Amino acid sequence: MARKFTLQSRTAACQIDFAADLNEEQLAVATAPGGPMLVIAGAGSGKTRALTYRLAWLVNSGVDPSRIMLVTFTNRAAREMLSRVEVLVKQKTRDIWGGTFHHIANRILRRHGKVLDISPDFTILDREDSKDLIASCVQDAGIDIRQRRFPQKSVLAAISSFVQNTLEPLEDVLSKRYPMFVRDVGEIEKVLVLYTTRKKERQLLDFDDLLSLWLRLLTEQEQIRKALASQFQHILVDEYQDTNAIQGSIVDLLASEHRNLTVVGDDSQSIYSFRGASFENIITFSQRYPDVREYRLETNYRSVVEILTLANASIVFNSRRLPKTLNAQRPSGLKPAIVPAQDHYVQARFIAEYVLHLLDEGRNLNDIAVLYRSHWHSLEIQLEFQRRNIPFSVRGGLRFFEQAHMKDVLCYMRILLNPHDELAWLRLLKMLPRVGSALSHRLWQHISHGDETFELARKPETAGLLPAGARPFYMDFVGLVAELKRLNSPAEIIDTILDCCYDDYLISHYDRAELRKQDIRALANFAAQYNTLEAFLADVALAGEFSGESVVTGPTEQEFVILSTVHQAKGLEWPVVFIPWLADGRFPTDMAINTQEDLEEERRVFHVAVTRAKDELYLVVPQLYHNRSKSLVIMKPSRFLTEIAQDLTEPMELEEGMPHLIAGEKQEALPEP
Repeated sequence: MARKFTLQSRTAACQIDFAADLNEEQLAVATAPGGPMLVIAGAGSGKTRALTYRLAWLVNSGVDPSRIMLVTFTNRAAREMLSRVEVLVKQKTRDIWGGTFHHIANRILRRHGKVLDISPDFTILDREDSKDLIASCVQDAGIDIRQRRFPQKSVLAAISSFVQNTLEPLEDVLSKRYPMFVRDVGEIEKVLVLYTTRKKERQLLDFDDLLSLWLRLLTEQEQIRKALASQFQHILVDEYQDTNAIQGSIVDLLASEHRNLTVVGDDSQSIYSFRGASFENIITFSQRYPDVREYRLETNYRSVVEILTLANASIVFNSRRLPKTLNAQRPSGLKPAIVPAQDHYVQARFIAEYVLHLLDEGRNLNDIAVLYRSHWHSLEIQLEFQRRNIPFSVRGGLRFFEQAHMKDVLCYMRILLNPHDELAWLRLLKMLPRVGSALSHRLWQHISHGDETFELARKPETAGLLPAGARPFYMDFVGLVAELKRLNSPAEIIDTILDCCYDDYLISHYDRAELRKQDIRALANFAAQYNTLEAFLADVALAGEFSGESVVTGPTEQEFVILSTVHQAKGLEWPVVFIPWLADGRFPTDMAINTQEDLEEERRVFHVAVTRAKDELYLVVPQLYHNRSKSLVIMKPSRFLTEIAQDLTEPMELEEGMPHLIAGEKQEALPEP
């Protein structure tokens, strides 16, 4: 007679007190019966906790972990979530398919990719490898990029990525994002077709291929689509507002059988359209799933009520949104302060001095962040922090002057001040078409032997060291340097560099060239306050005195004020947040006020910035701007401030010495031009 053994149900094996661990909103999400679910999770509302407990509830209810897919935007987030689930359910969750879209795509393509002629042993190209392969395809296509302006490998890689991730035709991508290259559509298409062919021949996939081939697998292979859709009984997607068109399509196809799809996100934090993210995915979810259950996580555990009241009041001006109201769990605190600063220099001075004041009040450097809309907005702030020995770290990027396009421009200025600056000369020479490392070193060796470096550089025999095809570009370069030597103003020098040659170089060599051009224009405006090139370059050099590894003496080992764009700060929080440059044309940017769609995304960026603050929020409004001609431009306060009720903020009056908050006084209207 066969022996019998009774398996204990998973529910009996592990009892989780969901009601005790979660608030009512989170509990409803965690224990929902299934079907299409849209979880609109406001900032600071514990969406990760709700999603984690949702996973635990599914496993605890008997769902086979191998039939659950969890898609996050970082593999680390998936690991942390699944680790927490293991602690809750007291069993291994390694069978859950957890990770980023690319991580899961890799697993699926190695298993099923043969039907698309993809070997299970394919190699994944990293970003740099992809660019190098594209560069070789440009050469193989017979396109001489040294004779004409043509997108360099990084720009071509970005174009290729947009085509794949937005599911838009190449012509549409170029006209919308790269209009300067519309006339080259034929040659660009030739390169991208060759790039695709080379990858297929060598069994190489780039990051974008992982998603596009996964989608092909689901759309072209019905049997595999049904098998995968049947396998995944439950699909959960975090940060759904940041998914792009191809990711949205993949999710819909995978959920087509069981329809147990849980998407979690916040439409008010959808701010990555420049990367190809599709706002439509979350805003139209209920149209694609008419039987959807909508849940709202509106209880905010991060910020005081005054900050959330401002955030709620601002975002309602967006016409396309999923309604929700953030409700504070924390007690009342300070109202957000509006700080009218005389100009952008006083703005930087105020932020630096108030940081020191906060330190005197007992705050730590790590408690403080300065969040700005564009990287160049931090220019004066970085220099002011450096002058006052305030350690800071630029999150997710280089300090302003360390960026490649900044270094390019500054090298022109460095050789004007010091003709024997070898590193600057070599960088500039290698930027010339048909001049690589070997030729640039040969040129430098020739012109550095004498005292008159510029004179030697202009001699015909120096140009004769180059191949015939490179000589015209070299002569244009030395002609520009000669013109720059006649200029005295650092601002004029920068403008001339940009207008005479560097504008074209930016467009063909760098992605997001328009933003980089803004950086350079901002550098010229900043340089207008200097009368000499020597003084300007001295301050620029000193701005790099502190590295990201600065150590603060005292009981804490490493502390910094964080400087960050709002986009880089998403998902983070600080007790004290400064938002500078709150003027129309700056925040919102002048590029974002032309269409309703762009303006509403810009307002969502403001919403993200505001909701990073836990205790104190300082909204800084420069009233005047010194342009490169040293004339004053009156700045109009940001519409994001003027459109909300004035009693939601507190005015701060700047006096010589310490800024004072005018508590209890009626706030005057923000100044209009």
